[in-house]
Amino acid sequence: MSHQGVSMTNIVMIGCGTIGISWTAYFLSRGLHVTAFDPDATARANFTQRVAEDMRALGVDARMPVVVQTLAEALQGAELVVENAPESVALKQQLLADIQRAAPSQALVVSSTSSLKHSDITQGAPAPERIIIAHPFNPPHLVPLVELYGPDTELVQRLVDFYRSIGKQPVMLRKEMIGHIANRLSSALWREALYLLQEGVASVEDIDLAVTAGPGLRWAIQGPFLTYHLGGGQGGIRHYLEHLGPSQEYRWASLGQPTMNDELYAQVIQGVESATHGQSLSGLFSERDRQLTAIQQALTTNVKQEEVR
Repeated sequence: MSHQGVSMTNIVMIGCGTIGISWTAYFLSRGLHVTAFDPDATARANFTQRVAEDMRALGVDARMPVVVQTLAEALQGAELVVENAPESVALKQQLLADIQRAAPSQALVVSSTSSLKHSDITQGAPAPERIIIAHPFNPPHLVPLVELYGPDTELVQRLVDFYRSIGKQPVMLRKEMIGHIANRLSSALWREALYLLQEGVASVEDIDLAVTAGPGLRWAIQGPFLTYHLGGGQGGIRHYLEHLGPSQEYRWASLGQPTMNDELYAQVIQGVESATHGQSLSGLFSERDRQLTAIQQALTTNVKQEEVR
């Protein structure tokens, strides 16, 4: 990758699980070339078929990734290497170091880690500054968010430009943080959802509905800051903070810490099984993908109409 440009066409996918499959489908749909490797032979064998399934969800014709048998073979000619190994610091440290030693020196390496810190996973790597966290939100082929962090802000900015050029919506962390941004926000909501369930306030089904039929609709178009800006009415965020700031503190004081025990696990499992009414996981995945695609299309169409005006 040149210092001036953001074009990268040779993508190497290390890890052929759910995230690697989804990323590959997306990169292929944007006309890029993907070479993939996984140490697990079964994952390699099923990879092409599962990529084709995700490409169908994208509404594009399937294109074939190249699946190879060794890490060294995969890394030949790599411009961008996407690491999708399990969330283990020791595993990622070893793998990222191995990738950098075998890849072309100019290749950029990105990690899809959802929670681990850059300073932890890059220990022992030959050039840690050329490793960037690029955490996608699941599923990457349908959700545009990519969270980026690295110590070299110029490299991170080049990746911001690259991901933006292929239709993603990247955000840049100014400092490293466990769980980055989106997973921390999601975890805060999940913690309170578990607390409400454990306290007997509502069922799993109604807690989920309280999100999807209410704030979840707004969150698809506005984050928490803009949501509260409009929550202040004609006075905007200034009015909200002055008049309703104390009510937030009142609620925060009552937020709970669920106890993660066997009884809660059983409650969650029973509640989810009841809420899904016997639907299969494959059916739920298909419905999620269909609805995500519909939302994205609606939002994109709306933006294009606004631009025409």
